[in-house]
Amino acid sequence: MSSHSSHQKITAAGLLVTLGIIYGDIGTSPLYVMKAIVGDKPIDDAVILGALSCIFWTITLQTTIKYVIITLRADNKGEGGIFSLYALVRRRKTPWLVFPALIGGSTLLADGIITPPISVASAVEGLEAINPDIPTIPIVIGIIAALFIIQRFGTNFIGKFFGPIMFTWFSMLGVLGILSIGKDLSVFRALSPVYGADLLINYPGGFWLLGAVFLCTTGAEALYSDLGHCGKKNVRATWGFVKGMLLLNYFGQGVYLMEHHGQALGGGNPFYLIMADWFLPIGIGIATSAAIIASQAMISGSFTLINEAIRLNFWPKVKVVYPSDLRGQLYIPSINWLLFCGCVAVVLYFQESSKMEAAYGLAIVTTFLMTTILLTNYLLLYKYPKIIAFTLLPLYLTIESCFMAANLAKVSHGGWVTFLIASVLITVMVVLYYSRKIRNRLVEFVKVEEYLPLLDKLSGDTAVPKYATHLVYLTSANYPTEIEEKVIYSILYKQPKRADMYWFVHVDVLDEPYTLEYKVTEVMPGKLMRVDFRIGFRIDPRINLMFRHVVEDLVRNQEVDIVSRYPSLSKRHLTGDFRFVVMEKFLSLDNELPWLQKIIMDLYFLIKRFALPEEKAFGLDTSSVTVEKVPLIVKPVSGLKLKRIS
Repeated sequence: MSSHSSHQKITAAGLLVTLGIIYGDIGTSPLYVMKAIVGDKPIDDAVILGALSCIFWTITLQTTIKYVIITLRADNKGEGGIFSLYALVRRRKTPWLVFPALIGGSTLLADGIITPPISVASAVEGLEAINPDIPTIPIVIGIIAALFIIQRFGTNFIGKFFGPIMFTWFSMLGVLGILSIGKDLSVFRALSPVYGADLLINYPGGFWLLGAVFLCTTGAEALYSDLGHCGKKNVRATWGFVKGMLLLNYFGQGVYLMEHHGQALGGGNPFYLIMADWFLPIGIGIATSAAIIASQAMISGSFTLINEAIRLNFWPKVKVVYPSDLRGQLYIPSINWLLFCGCVAVVLYFQESSKMEAAYGLAIVTTFLMTTILLTNYLLLYKYPKIIAFTLLPLYLTIESCFMAANLAKVSHGGWVTFLIASVLITVMVVLYYSRKIRNRLVEFVKVEEYLPLLDKLSGDTAVPKYATHLVYLTSANYPTEIEEKVIYSILYKQPKRADMYWFVHVDVLDEPYTLEYKVTEVMPGKLMRVDFRIGFRIDPRINLMFRHVVEDLVRNQEVDIVSRYPSLSKRHLTGDFRFVVMEKFLSLDNELPWLQKIIMDLYFLIKRFALPEEKAFGLDTSSVTVEKVPLIVKPVSGLKLKRIS
């Protein structure tokens, strides 16, 4: 049974795994939301009730309705996330939709840098309630370092404990909330939207508190991104429990705060203040475990995000490692250490979790806005009632624009960090996207049939030294009847490459996540074969392994003979050699580019220096690969006047 179909069933194990994987980010929000709302100001009952009302309706409108009910419908063969959503909506042939995808993907990756510091720091800072002089920064960095070090070994083993730990965490949230709420049931007045509206409209500075309120729903995008691990039914079945426990804790913190009307927190955290003294060490331990799980989910999500970006040509090709056989489990060394350095820098710069909140909220609200735009296009494309799409767009653009405005007010207090991180990531993605468009304009295709007689004669011309028994070229030509002109030039002109058999291999990356198919076309019997791979955007293109599998199938079916053609070797039925030829482009000096295209291409080749070589990116065995340098001439220099003299 496929993984996708198994996700359609609700099981006890599935529910437990869902708790462990999906809700780490949103589940740890009670650690810092109410603390961020109150800040250093004296506690005001009107603020607390208004904030609780805003929290309830934010979680209901954003997480429940937008994500759990609507967005989870936009699953790409069981997979979610902003790039999966883009892969669905780009079928509308609307070019500008790439920009919400790029911006949203970049800010979501920025969130992956900010989530571990704020989650772990918020949990560890609970130790200050026991000992105010304890140095928390080394502890936070130590936990984050350990978290990134274990990534290379895979997280399948520790992942088995995530579910029970998060169930314990959510149960603790609910129990603590109930014990506190029992002292003042009138706190449930905050369920009325009137209190929230009063805070935003009538209370001085109340609108700007939305920046802190928004933190209660930050994990909604991660919930959608991790859809493929659990399935929408398991997510929807567990969300009621999770939402209930979160709200109970928020309201419990609210009761405690209203009991201390007119006082200031003085650096304390209401999340820990509602705990009994004897329970505090236990609560800190459970909170730290939950924060680690939230961080792990964001790190794994960042790996998945970058892997999708590579397949969609939004990110340079980098090394991807598969530490276990678990589907979707991957490790990208360069991204791992990039995230680690970013996390440590965030901790050292901000020092305290309360100072990270502005950068954190700004990253996620930007992603929310981009998802809203893509989701609206999805609803229109897949023929949902237009009333839904045209109601959803203005409603959520208004709500999220308000959150954005409130978060923008904190740019000078740390929000600029998000802009800096996201700007770098967006620049890389935009350069990769547009440089590919520029390069694709230069690709010239010719009809294969015009060169078949010449290829046939070259293959049998013993005057030309044999280059390989089987010569394999990677091609971007979508049709078996065509081939790049540069491939023909490489075979016939650059250095005639005689082979007993030629192979053209084409890789088509699909909008579906896990498709893995191939098709074989016999272009010239016994002389030229074409293999088309159709792979999903989450599949690693291990062309060497895949091609070997195809050849073995063809041999078993007696469709091709790969025995060496050398008489001395064919008598012993030895397999002939296979050699791949990879065409590597470089920017020719003979170019006259517009300034913007020149900047894009210069940045592209700068980024390319840090990427994997083409042969490694396609999983080819370097011992059997020839790399040919091909000049990339976008626009030849014109108007060159040479004067001949005698």
